[in-house]
Amino acid sequence: MYIHLGGEKIIRSAELVAIFDISIEKSSKISKQFASHACQQKNVEYIGEEEAKSIVVTKSTVYYSPISSSTLKKRAKVFVANA
Repeated sequence: MYIHLGGEKIIRSAELVAIFDISIEKSSKISKQFASHACQQKNVEYIGEEEAKSIVVTKSTVYYSPISSSTLKKRAKVFVANA
């Protein structure tokens, strides 16, 4: 199964690790460190030109998505419920 993250980006649901609201990056020191490390490793991808609303963590990449975390979580739950 696949999850649409916005723009033309689709990931396999099996690759999904976590979905966070973008506000966590500003409010948590650990999240800032995680995002900084991912940027240094060049494992970050910004989807589209819109402002990011959520952070999607997969096994290999961190995506900044213009779709809200609640919408992405609903999309992910559909696949978990059907598994």
